[in-house]
Amino acid sequence: MTTPRRLVASISLALVFPAPLATQQSPFTIEQVMGAPFPDELTAAPTGGAVAWVFNTRGARNIWVAAPPDYAGRVVTAYAEDDGQEVGDLRWTPDTRAIVFVRGGSPNEKGEYPNPHSLVAGVEQAVWVVPVAGGSPRRIGEGHAPAVSPKGDHVALLRRGQVWWASLADTLPAEQLIHARGTARSLRWSPDGSKLAFVSDRGDHAFVAVYDVATKTLRFLDPSVDSDADPVWSPDGRRIAFLRNPAGAEGLPFTPQRAGQPWSIRVAEVASGAGRQVWIADSGPGSVFREVVADNQIRWGAGNRIVFPWEKDGWTHLYAVPVDGGRAALLTPGGFEVEHVRMSPDGATMVFSSNQDDIERRHIWKVSVSGGPPTALTRGADLEWTPVMTGDGRGVAFIRAGPRMPPRPVILLGPGGGTPRDLAPGAIPSDFPEAALVDPQPVLFPAADGMTIHGQLFVPRGIKTGDRRPAVIFFHGGSRRQMLLGWHYFYYYRNAYALNQYLASRGYVVLSVNYRSGIAYGMEFREALHYGAQGASEFNDVLGAGLYLRNRPDVDPKRIGLWGGSYGGFLTALGLARASDLFAAGVDLHGVHDWNIEIQNWVPAYDPAKQAEAAKLAYESSPLAYVKDWRSPVLLVHGDDDRNVQFSQTVQLTAALRTQRVDVEQLIFPDDIHDFLTHAHWVAAYEAAAAFFQRRLGRTP
Repeated sequence: MTTPRRLVASISLALVFPAPLATQQSPFTIEQVMGAPFPDELTAAPTGGAVAWVFNTRGARNIWVAAPPDYAGRVVTAYAEDDGQEVGDLRWTPDTRAIVFVRGGSPNEKGEYPNPHSLVAGVEQAVWVVPVAGGSPRRIGEGHAPAVSPKGDHVALLRRGQVWWASLADTLPAEQLIHARGTARSLRWSPDGSKLAFVSDRGDHAFVAVYDVATKTLRFLDPSVDSDADPVWSPDGRRIAFLRNPAGAEGLPFTPQRAGQPWSIRVAEVASGAGRQVWIADSGPGSVFREVVADNQIRWGAGNRIVFPWEKDGWTHLYAVPVDGGRAALLTPGGFEVEHVRMSPDGATMVFSSNQDDIERRHIWKVSVSGGPPTALTRGADLEWTPVMTGDGRGVAFIRAGPRMPPRPVILLGPGGGTPRDLAPGAIPSDFPEAALVDPQPVLFPAADGMTIHGQLFVPRGIKTGDRRPAVIFFHGGSRRQMLLGWHYFYYYRNAYALNQYLASRGYVVLSVNYRSGIAYGMEFREALHYGAQGASEFNDVLGAGLYLRNRPDVDPKRIGLWGGSYGGFLTALGLARASDLFAAGVDLHGVHDWNIEIQNWVPAYDPAKQAEAAKLAYESSPLAYVKDWRSPVLLVHGDDDRNVQFSQTVQLTAALRTQRVDVEQLIFPDDIHDFLTHAHWVAAYEAAAAFFQRRLGRTP
């Protein structure tokens, strides 16, 4: 393992490298189970059949490509260090000869870029371009969110909320293209490359704007007091469709929102700026917009049909409506949720992942934008996500994983489907412990208030009748997440799944809990009453999980621990604070400990003094409100440049627990963020967690 360059901890380095248990030798290390490269950013070339993705291999992030006919993946960049610098926002040039990308993370509110190695020379977030055939990347300029012109001559990008652009034909520096009020986002070129649409966010409202390259003029489309988003061009470049969310519709974050003022879809004429409403959501369920994972939330499909997500029936589905208006047609009926969505190059087909007929997994489906039953492209015990149709329309590429086999990019060729072809078959290291992993089992258990909760149970091998093992409960973050019966599509939860497998290999019974306010079980489960800052009703699920394990014959009821990160850290802390008699110890990674502080992180205008009733309930829903009842030891892990959960939350909790004489251990990563940017920090955190549980919950048989 690569040791972090700066590591502050109140635990000794011996705990970061725990000795094997005397009575049960682990068949693999945390380094090994986290050693497979993680694929992400899968994208298809605009023409031909090539695809590209990013492999994160022990912290070294590189772009790979695979092209027909052999689809043999190869690397096109050569970054070799676990340097904490992200690679993403991949954009093909129209001629498919190069890929534009971003290297480096986004700045915090002070404008500081994430620098987890504390490099004194500093770091940046910049746009680069690299030839697909090979060669060194060329820096285009500081910024992010690149949008390559269909003409292939320029790339637009965002820098400090303003629109810049640079030539792809020469090495002249990028220059600011538009000087405008507000914060720009969602850059969208017109089909002919003559105009650039974007969203101008003004705080309590947002406009869709169009910049004309030839005349150097800016026009706002159908402006209002509302917040417009996700512009999409018509194929002829004369109109733009976009979403409109009504002013004042957003409630406080981390509270249930089952209904609100309805959102709508509008279409505007680019030449005049005049707009009209094409469709509006019904009141009640679905009136609050629910997004999917897509490059744009609405798409202009074949036959002039707008495709969009809606949860009218309480499930996130795809619908289509004619551009001229009319009733929305449901494309994906059933009790399941659509998640990762892409449109085919010809606009006739949507490819997507969902949990249809398999609620604890993801599989790939396709459906015509004109309607008809969806067709399954994958089934079985594996999981598949992020589908993209190739530019020539002959294949669908996606990421595939299993309960043991880690995620890897594959492609399904031909109209008849068949067996997916692995795009990088040699990428998995030879020492990856696939054979030593266990298959998690789906379980259902009652929460303390009777609600049925889903989970995955990792049962260690070799348990004999009469064995009473220590157990650990894992809570994901989000809370808009779902853990699955296999490796996860988020890097953060790929890592969490690895630790759960490692703990099972060490003899722990591990329960991963999909608590209320998570996704994939419908709107009412996700928008659970009194969840989060409005009552912390998820604590019922924490208690239910503990009681479920306590009543299992293979679990020692006095040795049950908790762990989780972010929202999962909140539930870990809440469980320890309110039920130390049930939970013996916990590992809390960057958890929320006071909802009033966390809400201000997302809504700066939130003033607890002016919303006294909501603030009182938010505090009573927080672990800090129950710290006087907290007795169980805890390991706190946090990066002090966290932009999601303020580092002050861990500072505040530590001080409060010390006053109560609770045994607190800490592992702090200076200059790292919420989702640790270095592989070394992830390994250090997880090895410290495993050692903590070994000492606090005792040895396994």
